[in-house]
Amino acid sequence: MTESRSDKNEKTLNRRQLMGWLSATGIGTAAFHRALAAQATRGQQVTVEMVRQAEWISGIELTHQQRTQAASGLTRMLSDLDDLRSFSVGYDTWPAIKLHLQPGQPARNNKPEHQPGNPPTDVPADDEDLAFLPLRQQHDLLRRGEITATHLTEVYLRRLKKYDPTLKFVVNLTEQVAMEKAKLFDAAKPGRLRNLKPLSGIPYGAKDLMAYPGYPTTWGAPQFSDRVIDHKAHVLEKLDADGAVLVAKLSLGALAMGDKWYGGPTLNPWNITQGSSGSSAGSASATAAGCVGFSIGSETLGSIISPSIRCGVTGLRPTFGRVSRDGCMALSWSMDKLGPICRSADDCGFVFEAIQGKGGDDPSAVDMPFAWPRTVELKNLKVGYIETAQDVKDREELQILKEHGVKLVPIKLPTDIPTRPLVTILFAEAASQFDPLTREGIEEGLNSWPAILRRSEYIPAVEYIRAQRIRSRMQERMQKLMSEIDFFVSSGGDELVITNMTGHPSIAMPSGFRENQDGFQPESIQFVGRLFDEVTILNAAKAFQQQTDYHLRRPPLVTEKQD
Repeated sequence: MTESRSDKNEKTLNRRQLMGWLSATGIGTAAFHRALAAQATRGQQVTVEMVRQAEWISGIELTHQQRTQAASGLTRMLSDLDDLRSFSVGYDTWPAIKLHLQPGQPARNNKPEHQPGNPPTDVPADDEDLAFLPLRQQHDLLRRGEITATHLTEVYLRRLKKYDPTLKFVVNLTEQVAMEKAKLFDAAKPGRLRNLKPLSGIPYGAKDLMAYPGYPTTWGAPQFSDRVIDHKAHVLEKLDADGAVLVAKLSLGALAMGDKWYGGPTLNPWNITQGSSGSSAGSASATAAGCVGFSIGSETLGSIISPSIRCGVTGLRPTFGRVSRDGCMALSWSMDKLGPICRSADDCGFVFEAIQGKGGDDPSAVDMPFAWPRTVELKNLKVGYIETAQDVKDREELQILKEHGVKLVPIKLPTDIPTRPLVTILFAEAASQFDPLTREGIEEGLNSWPAILRRSEYIPAVEYIRAQRIRSRMQERMQKLMSEIDFFVSSGGDELVITNMTGHPSIAMPSGFRENQDGFQPESIQFVGRLFDEVTILNAAKAFQQQTDYHLRRPPLVTEKQD
């Protein structure tokens, strides 16, 4: 629908009148005048001509098609900014320049796990069973010399090569460095194996936004497909030091969006007609398919939790700052987090212990005590849940928790604070990070990012800081809620945005499967914990998995006997 000439003239007159009044009163700069004039007409549609006139503020010249796209996006963005303005933060609210309100939660009363009399693990009859073994059982076989790291590495490399043509989860195999490390492990003196670290000799994959010398770090974008960074991400350095074997750099949606990268979309092993979700697309898909022992993913706004749900694996998004992001692509400096994607909560505990802590160039990283395996008594804990149409007695996860003695408490998450518009923070930080791509007009293979980054160039600094101040209020609300419970069972919805903004840890795990015409669709539950209290939600998830077998099931794709 096109605008009439009179409509255009009326809007132009309104903007001119307002700017003239502002100039007459001497308020602000020319850029400030234009920004306020634009806000005065925020209830109207942003037009292509308005975008053209505002381009000088951002210093970017757009094509007509890009202006049309920007006009639509800016209309939506102005609505979000209007929602943020509707929430009063007063004059005493600081922006979220430091994410955590306090150094950490009080230390959880936990103790070393004690499981006497565990029988030794038998060597599986075939390599598929070996590939799907829990990490502590693979560790037991390696420690006793029943299998070699070389054989285990070869098993996973063969599986990666076999299933990658279908699932497209490998960006680059790291076969040479993997085989060298596995052989060094096997050449070690036998006595050393008695004190073996839990991940020594176990092959894994890393989301390809983590740098590793000698191999490309592509960020899923064609512009960086051959770019080699001569630096090892701190998280991979820690895994190297623990003896884990990197076998592949795994796919991510371009610049950490979705599951589509320059090699194509990464697919869900449970249903190859759909993508694996993102952006830790390859990490979740390869783990679900039994092609790595575990993987490392990252999350800004759902990129560990979402693909873990889609692919039926267990993903731990730690407390913000718990794992150093040194050597990793930044999307949002105040939101990015690294964490393990595994097939069980127990596996996540071992991996998290290895990667957590300060190191490298990441000023937000913190050191807090954590060890695994540790036991937390669930008895008498207060566990929150959000009421849904489903009765409590029909919710399996709540009944299992209740059997362990927890007290179930209905809760409500904050609803009076604008939640979705806080994503303005992510977009503003991403636009700053990838500003060179925007200014050079680079769009190929970047999914929806170019349009988002272009319109985010118009986010006023005032509105970005306003969003960070509202985020502080959200942190305060969640801090109060979490002081009254030990963790809560997520029901989805805005919880993902809220807890990514507040930095709380979350674990997702399969809780069932729906069969449809295209295959199976995993269902999932999530437990959200207090800041720095991963040990409690790991124990709760482990308790759930000890009474169910959803995490042990394998996608039909990988159970087919193929040559």
